[in-house]
Amino acid sequence: MRHAHSTLQEIFETRIQTLALTLHPTTVRDYRFVTRDFLRYLHTAFPHLRRLSQLRRDPHLLGWLRWLGEHLPPLANKTRISRLIMIRRLLEDLAADGHPVEPDLIRAEDFPPLPRYLPRPLSPQDDQLLQQELRRTDDLHANALLLTRATGIRIGECVNLALDCLRPLGSDQWALHVPIGKVYTERLVPADPDVRRWVERILALRAQAPSTHLANSEGFLLPRNAGRHSLHQPLRRALAEAGQRAGCSCHVTPHRLRHSFATEMLRLGVSLPALMQLLGHHDIRMTLRYLEVTQPDLQREFHLARQNVARLHQVPTIAVPTKTAAADLPGIRQAIAATRHLLEQFRRRLADEKTRRKLQRLDKRLLTIASQLDDIPTPEK
Repeated sequence: MRHAHSTLQEIFETRIQTLALTLHPTTVRDYRFVTRDFLRYLHTAFPHLRRLSQLRRDPHLLGWLRWLGEHLPPLANKTRISRLIMIRRLLEDLAADGHPVEPDLIRAEDFPPLPRYLPRPLSPQDDQLLQQELRRTDDLHANALLLTRATGIRIGECVNLALDCLRPLGSDQWALHVPIGKVYTERLVPADPDVRRWVERILALRAQAPSTHLANSEGFLLPRNAGRHSLHQPLRRALAEAGQRAGCSCHVTPHRLRHSFATEMLRLGVSLPALMQLLGHHDIRMTLRYLEVTQPDLQREFHLARQNVARLHQVPTIAVPTKTAAADLPGIRQAIAATRHLLEQFRRRLADEKTRRKLQRLDKRLLTIASQLDDIPTPEK
C-alpha cells in the first residue's frame, strides 16, 4: 500500500504542498493550521489511530464535530464551516490520490447554518452629516474616507491604492483602479468629478507629509509611517471621531460607508449585476442582501406610485350637458361625446371584466354612429 509507513501529519502535509501550487499563501497557511488542529484532536482523543484506513465517521469525525461545537471560547459558525470544508477537501483529494479513505466522512448535515446578517448603512441624515464633517476636516484621513464612501471600496483596498489609481477610459471618462485585495481580484470603479477631486486633494496633502512617511509609501496614494496595516487604525479612529463630531446616531465604521454606498446605488436604480461588479463581490447572494435593506424604500415608493395612478391616467374632462341638447347635428354629436365619456368613467370603476368588455363594445358603436353623422350634410336654413 502506498505511503503505508507515512504518518498522518506527513500525508496531509504532502497534499497541502500540492494545493500550495494554486492557492494563495494565506489560504495554504489556514489549511496547515486547521489540519494541525484536527490531527491534534485525533491524537489526543484516539491515540491508537495511526492510518487513514482506520479513520471512521463514528467515532472519529463525529467526535471532532462535537469538539468543535464545545470549543471555548465558542467558534463562530462561519469558522466551523471553513474548517469542515478544508478537512473535507483534503480527505476527498487523498481518496482521489489512492489513499484508503472511507467516503462520506463529512456530510452536508454536519455544517452549521451560516449567520444571517443584513448590511447596516448609515441613515440618510447621518450619512449627510458625516460627509459634511469630513469635508470640513479636509485632512488626509478625511479625504481618504470620502473617497471610500464615494466608491464603496473596502478600507484595505483604499490603503493599497496606487499613486496612479486614476485611469482615463475615454473622453472625460475616468475609473479608479482598485488593486487586488480581500477576494484576490482587481476592478475598475467609475470615477466622477468628486472622486477625481478627492484623489487630487490627497495627492496635494501627500506632498506635505513627513519624509519618513513618504519613504514608507513609495508607489502608494496614502502615506504611512510603517507597513500598510499601520493606516487601518488611524483611519478607523478618524472616522469614529468624525461621526461623533457630526452628531451621528450610531458608531460609524469603514464598512458602514461601503454599505451606505451600495444602498444608495440601489436606490438610484443601479442593477444588481452592476452593483456586484462595483462592490467586487464574488457571489450575487451577498449583493442580494442589500435588497432587503432597501425594501422599506421600495415599499414607500410603490405605494406613492399607486396613489398617483389615478392622476396619471385621468380621463380628460368633457362638458356634460345639463339641459336637453339642441335637436341638430352639433347637439347630437355633443350628446354622443358626453355619453361616451360617462360610459368610460363607469367602465373604469367596474371590477367585472365581462361587463367592462360589453361597455367597451357599446362605446365602439357610439363612435361608429358619431363618424356616420359626419356623412350627413348640414341642412340649410
